[in-house]
Amino acid sequence: MHEMENVLPLLEAIVSYIDEGVLLADKTGEILYQNPAAGELLGARPNEPLTSLADIKGVDFQGALEDVMQKADRREKNGETISNLIQFSLGISVRGEQKELEFHCCRPCEAQANLRLVMIQDRTDGRRLNTLLGRSDSDLITRDACMLDILERVDKVAPMQAPVLLQGESGTGKTHIARLVHRLSRRAKRPFVEINCGAIPETLIESELFGHVKGAFTGATQNRPGRFRAADGGTLFLDEIGDVPLHLQAKLLRAIQDGIIEPVGSDQPVKVDVRIISASNKNLRDLVDAGEFRADLFYRLAVFPLHVPPIRQRRGDIPLLFKHFCKKLEGRGYPSGVQWSPQATRMMMNYPWPGNVRELENAVEHAIICAEGSVILPECLPQEVRSFGSAPKNGNHTVAAATIHSTIATDTGNPKELATNEINAALKQAGGNKTLAAKYLGVDRTTLWRRMRRLKIADPELREPQPSYG
Repeated sequence: MHEMENVLPLLEAIVSYIDEGVLLADKTGEILYQNPAAGELLGARPNEPLTSLADIKGVDFQGALEDVMQKADRREKNGETISNLIQFSLGISVRGEQKELEFHCCRPCEAQANLRLVMIQDRTDGRRLNTLLGRSDSDLITRDACMLDILERVDKVAPMQAPVLLQGESGTGKTHIARLVHRLSRRAKRPFVEINCGAIPETLIESELFGHVKGAFTGATQNRPGRFRAADGGTLFLDEIGDVPLHLQAKLLRAIQDGIIEPVGSDQPVKVDVRIISASNKNLRDLVDAGEFRADLFYRLAVFPLHVPPIRQRRGDIPLLFKHFCKKLEGRGYPSGVQWSPQATRMMMNYPWPGNVRELENAVEHAIICAEGSVILPECLPQEVRSFGSAPKNGNHTVAAATIHSTIATDTGNPKELATNEINAALKQAGGNKTLAAKYLGVDRTTLWRRMRRLKIADPELREPQPSYG
């Protein structure tokens, strides 16, 4: 008892500083204990603790709690195995904002029949992001913190009219994000018009953007409205905006700033209502400093800038994208149930992906086409990935890696067997030296040791030496 008296203040101190809410209530709903997070999540005023579950505004929490407990009891009586931790969710309005809260409640035991322990987690942001990803209808597959932050900001800016500037390397998903901004905007039912400014000859881009009248130049046999007028009422996505010629940038600025365009060959201004989203794989600020891009146009475009990170900076998304692209390819008639060998997975994870998600998708398709049975081995990968994965660190390691590869190349077992064979081959080549074997495999010694433990591979350095007889 004395030990518990010493431990309880420590436990309370810990619970007071966690982000999850903790409530302890009796069977009548009287709250015996709450941590600060619980009050914050449930909308209690600062320094005014909740006294009863009935104090939770906007929802019958006590009724909801009793309901899930009774359902659990009925299911248990019907022979189902029910966890002692019951989970349910409620939507609650907290200070005018709708929150999605998840509650985890311990079922009362015989010793504590009158007590209810409730833990509360705020799932609002996570569910909103899941909704966003679901509505994106694209390859925006991510768990990366930076990408999730971008999606949160997209959710905030989409309903506004502010121009959005997307910057990042080619293939990072800027076009997908632009389409998502439009889909979440008030203009979603109006046109979304795309133009790649870098793919149109300099002599034609003015006509493509602003249109032209018949006879404006040789070949102009009829009036052409142009992309601004095609996007009237909707969104115009100017991809590779950094490639717009300097002499056209003043006219583009007027169109964006005043909503007025002049078709080529006409002196009659035309009013348009267009929301601008632009993108560039170049750093526009650097172009401004170099005198290749107008500063006033840059500041007008960059009201809400977003930088999309390359795939090599969010490697945790690569396995998710593997699965997504494999599923996507199944829908196009490619084989299902394909597995990746550990060595092929490591080579894909280590490759820098200069072409980003676009290159990754092509590599997955290439690998599935070349797959041996249902297993993707290193030789199934594109040449660029294989070459990078086998790039020489030094001559000896290259020879050793080639020997290891040839040892397991004909193995068509499951991924666990492939990993075991790969490690055993490396250990054999290294004469049992784990440090050298790890170098052959392209991992550190600690990683190799963990894999050996997981796969239950005997450590050659710990094997007892056999006695010798003279």
